[in-house]
Amino acid sequence: MEKGMVSVDRWSEESQAYFLTHLHSDHTKGLSSKWRRGPLFCSTITATLFPPKFPDFDLSLIRALEVGTSRSLTLVSPSSGSKTAFDVTVIDADHCPGAVMFLFDGEFGRYLYTGDFRWEGTRERALVGRSVLVEALKGGTVDFLYMDNTYCNPSYSFPPREVVANQVVKIISAYPDHDVIIAINTLGKEDLLIHIAKALNIKIWVWPERLQTMHLLGFHGIFTTNTSLTRVRAVPMYSFSINTLEELNKISPTIGIMPSGLPWVVKSLDQNDNSVGSSLKVFQGQKKETATDQDHVSRNQKYEDMSPYTKFHRYIYSVPYSDHSCFSELQEFYKLVKPINVRGIVSSSSCYIDPLCYLGNLGDSNELIEGRNMKFPKLKVDESGESPQGKSVCCNLSIGARFRRKCSKKISSLSVRSGRVTSTRRSKRGVSVAEIASGV
Repeated sequence: MEKGMVSVDRWSEESQAYFLTHLHSDHTKGLSSKWRRGPLFCSTITATLFPPKFPDFDLSLIRALEVGTSRSLTLVSPSSGSKTAFDVTVIDADHCPGAVMFLFDGEFGRYLYTGDFRWEGTRERALVGRSVLVEALKGGTVDFLYMDNTYCNPSYSFPPREVVANQVVKIISAYPDHDVIIAINTLGKEDLLIHIAKALNIKIWVWPERLQTMHLLGFHGIFTTNTSLTRVRAVPMYSFSINTLEELNKISPTIGIMPSGLPWVVKSLDQNDNSVGSSLKVFQGQKKETATDQDHVSRNQKYEDMSPYTKFHRYIYSVPYSDHSCFSELQEFYKLVKPINVRGIVSSSSCYIDPLCYLGNLGDSNELIEGRNMKFPKLKVDESGESPQGKSVCCNLSIGARFRRKCSKKISSLSVRSGRVTSTRRSKRGVSVAEIASGV
């Protein structure tokens, strides 16, 4: 696909069509109410949530796509002026409301951009998404894969979200005389909050803008902005801190719950240090098993018995409720897609791991290093459809081992890092689809 045709989660370059995976701020950088570059394709839920996020945006630019469907599009080749037709399939990413993957299929090959996603083996939405993807691939493979590599390291293993939600309910129930604050973003974790509300038969407080989002999503009667109606409050992530909890406890007994796949620890409770940092101390669950309906309950019970939450401060619990796929789930996804080329969408993180560090030996992906970052080779295909590079699998195995050694050194150094984890962990997202083929 030529440059200047399609951009995904990138808003500063000239393209003929733009695609938005979801409305988290790290995927909308450069998008504003004044943006007017061209048609913007997104899911119907994202289209519904769009106006409050970007007031005065020209809504005539939005092209809402139904999840699970395909749309045929025709663009013009910038170089030849000829028309290029292709299909785009919209696949549920099960990350946050409206989050989707885009599969582009045309004469230029197949491009799959996952955006952020989590596909748990036994979760219905993941099973439906998988079915849509398999049907769209028609037995073929993906030529170019842009994959969510947030937790693409064997150190990260999370229990199912359903299990963690039950653990959160247990934590709240263990403190009947305490107020509870739960850290969330402006979008996401709705399933967790609804699970808590139904299990405890309570309402949950949210701030006014978040209540508007809940109502747009169709959640009525569960959330409130009246603090007198509930002791459980969902608060913005940026306002959640040890200092906040300590101040709240001067007023009334309060505990905090941090639902995140990113590990949060403190150095020591007896040190005069309130900083919160990251380390690789993560929940180590059971090894990946093939999921079936029969073993779903038993597998969840195994996780339940392992009590994955951590109390790392006298007022705060950390629970591994992640909306990003953990390593074993990424492995399964990679084996399903069988990409020829793969690139992580998280490219400016202190804990960045290129997918090929640990996944390169699972398939036939090509690898090439240019400068600091992984870049795709410029594939030259002859009329027979064969790549002239040849023996790519053997090369992948040897290069992949070198990558893993480098990654191991980088990961080990993270255990001594400290400081508050911020949104810059995933600050660079988005792509002009042409980049993957051009090696830029």
